[in-house]
Amino acid sequence: MSKVALITGITGQDGSYLSELLLSKGYKVHGIVRRVALEDEIHRLWRIRKILDDVTLHAGSLESYASLFNIILKIKPNEVYHLAAQSYVGYSFEDEFSTLNANINGTHYLLSAVKEFTHSNVKFYFAASSEMFGKVSETPQNENTPFNPRSSYGISKMTGYHLTKNYREAYKLHASSGILFNHESPRRGFEFVTRKISHGAARIKKGLQKKLQLGNLKARRDWGHAKDYVEAMWLMLQQENPNDYVIGTGIDYSVEDFAKKAFAHVGLNYKDHVVIDEKLIRPTEVDTLLANFDKAKKILKWNPKISFDNLVVNMVEHDLEHVNDFNLS
Repeated sequence: MSKVALITGITGQDGSYLSELLLSKGYKVHGIVRRVALEDEIHRLWRIRKILDDVTLHAGSLESYASLFNIILKIKPNEVYHLAAQSYVGYSFEDEFSTLNANINGTHYLLSAVKEFTHSNVKFYFAASSEMFGKVSETPQNENTPFNPRSSYGISKMTGYHLTKNYREAYKLHASSGILFNHESPRRGFEFVTRKISHGAARIKKGLQKKLQLGNLKARRDWGHAKDYVEAMWLMLQQENPNDYVIGTGIDYSVEDFAKKAFAHVGLNYKDHVVIDEKLIRPTEVDTLLANFDKAKKILKWNPKISFDNLVVNMVEHDLEHVNDFNLS
């Protein structure tokens, strides 16, 4: 009998790649989306449009415990992947309240709903974040590095992480958290700096704009490809015992490095086009995030396959091809 998986955030970058992975493994895949997404397929479901006939979507809201409970009761999932969140760190400075409300309460509601079905051995995955480390006390960061978040987004993810851990320990729920470092792809939202760079480089190459405004070029991140990282999510729920894992590449690059490689790929010098916009610099900046993923290597047997260079090329090439496709915005 096929396993049944439920994904929140199925229309996002990670949700779309995870759906494809699970379908390839014979799962029946269900996703929770806002009703407005079902009514606006072109703009809100573009990442999963090729698999829409293969997945089942349910209108629901992370702000409604009843809707989550009823969906779980109806489909009786074997695995629940909680990926949905207000995930743009920059926006969390503009609207702390909605970020905290959606990310903390949504996680709590879903955990509570899943707990009611522990008799059927439901396995739960929580998408934690390297932003929980914030102003780091050590580099690189592993599962034992203290959290010191520098944004309401990081705070909300830290709370979700502890909620997940508490449900694991208090209610014996098979609940794991993936502390994922930055992971990108051609499906990344346009508000994120990597997609802003790849899309900007493509537009400038095509003569559609001349300058690209960026914030802190010196911030360093451990960047991998989302397609690799969703495999780590799946592997966590295949383990006999739940646990928490740092997922990254173990190599960091600056925003400037990303811009340099993206523009070089289209035969341009980023210095001729990138303009620093002070308004894009965070009030409290996270300088360096770098993963020590030894635990994932040892227990999950997981390693990233796609290099930083190939990630940048993949994103730029995609944006060169789709630069005029406004349905992707």
